[in-house]
Amino acid sequence: MDSPTVLRRRLGSELRRLRERADLQAKFVADELGFSASKVSRIESGQTTLKESDIRAMLELYGVSDEVELHQFISLTRRSTQRGWWHDYGDTLPEWFQTYVGLEADASRIRSYESELVPGLFQTADYAREVFRSFWPEQDSDHIIERRVKLRMQRQEIIRGPEPLTVHAVLSEAVLRRAVGGADVMTEQVNHLIKAAQQPNITVQVLPFSAGAHPAMGTNFRILSFSEVPGEIVFCESVTSSLYIEKKSDVARHEHVFEHIASLAMTPTDSASWMQKLATEGYGV
Repeated sequence: MDSPTVLRRRLGSELRRLRERADLQAKFVADELGFSASKVSRIESGQTTLKESDIRAMLELYGVSDEVELHQFISLTRRSTQRGWWHDYGDTLPEWFQTYVGLEADASRIRSYESELVPGLFQTADYAREVFRSFWPEQDSDHIIERRVKLRMQRQEIIRGPEPLTVHAVLSEAVLRRAVGGADVMTEQVNHLIKAAQQPNITVQVLPFSAGAHPAMGTNFRILSFSEVPGEIVFCESVTSSLYIEKKSDVARHEHVFEHIASLAMTPTDSASWMQKLATEGYGV
């Protein structure tokens, strides 16, 4: 059964198609319906839910009058407003990140570059706990931190099971050198990452400092691909917000950069050997 996130993306994609078929600009639609320009963009990218009154108004503007087609859109709209399992963690999860968790749950493949953190899908509970403690050390209670750790562990279910998510992660050497939580936590984390990389759906490469300058310096990004909805999404995260990139030329640029840094990184086999050596030598801090 499709999740509400992928249903919203499917609905948004269809609405964009209808708008373009009607030869209407997004700004014109926004002005005609009393929407903001950003609302039309969020609807078409599947980042917001739609009221039935809004969908009816949009379809009327786009010249859709067939009762069967109208019923299909209304049904899709109703299903897209359902809650995903991650909404149970709304007290710990910013709204802008809830969208990402939903997309992640629907993705068939993720390619990511990380310069500072072990990807959430591969974090141990102790590593995640230390990361969350560092975010808001004076504000978050132990209860909230534990709720966030539980959510992170639950998200990892998508890399297991009969149809697991395919992940290709390139990690800067700095990710593994940084002693998050101390020697014991990092040794456990690196060993966990080595074990995860043994799964056929997981590829982990380490980008060594010796690779020098590269086109992803100063950034992190994830490229999400989907089997149910055409097109990829690039996700970039900052301290208090996120950016979702769907423009084909921009996505293609990120894909090119990812392939380039993957070619500069150690092979998966060499990366595993390097991580094993690091874990064996330990973290003297």
